[in-house]
Amino acid sequence: MQDIIDLDTYPLDKPGTQGYDALVARCRRALARDGMFDLAGFLRPKALEQALAEVAAKQHQAFTHARDHNIYFRKEIPGLAPDHSALKLFHTANHTLCADQIGGVLERLYEWPAFAAFLAACMEKPALYTMDDPLARLNVMAYREGEALNWHLDRSEFTTTILLQAPEQGGLFEYRTDLRSETDPNYEGVARMLAGMDPEVQRVKLVAGGLNVFRGRNTAHRVTPVIGDTARRIAVFSFYDRPGVRMTPEEQKGFYGRAA
Repeated sequence: MQDIIDLDTYPLDKPGTQGYDALVARCRRALARDGMFDLAGFLRPKALEQALAEVAAKQHQAFTHARDHNIYFRKEIPGLAPDHSALKLFHTANHTLCADQIGGVLERLYEWPAFAAFLAACMEKPALYTMDDPLARLNVMAYREGEALNWHLDRSEFTTTILLQAPEQGGLFEYRTDLRSETDPNYEGVARMLAGMDPEVQRVKLVAGGLNVFRGRNTAHRVTPVIGDTARRIAVFSFYDRPGVRMTPEEQKGFYGRAA
């Protein structure tokens, strides 16, 4: 894995050492403070170049995912009126490659047990598991001129990404940490944020090759529209705290245009 990850800076292969423990502690502090951590230069430059070339060569196979949706990706929420401001509709458009189309560098990283073990340590979980879903476990999304990933909340507690290619302009990551909790859906707070009235929304310009992890289930987030001819390409790695997680065939068709 030395050819893919900068293990000198980020010693994921040396659990229990002082350097490993310091890195985990740093990531935990950032998660507690900011709701996310970002490890710049996580991928080695040649590995990043190879990964980008591998997905670019498959881009003609990508599924164009374009839909209007609310922040929950659900048609209705029990207890909320259909015209509630928390159910405001937004448009998302991107071009998605699934795990069975990617392979190469990104698949090697995803399947490396030490990667999941490191993420589990940062998230203070006993263990994390790769998905059993042959489509959803690893995705690469491309956003072209004018396209964006709009406001949403993730299915999983944490979201793990690596930006492969930054656009010329736009494509910024915006997020609002702890907008809701397991016991409080905070619908009024959601409505205020969607109306642009939440001062706690933060904006980050991610750098290609960095590992970014954030609390996706209770953190609202979006990617602003891309400007320019260079697409924004990002890899999304899906891990869960239990084995055997899969999407339903209906969910696969909704996100990828096909079922496994």
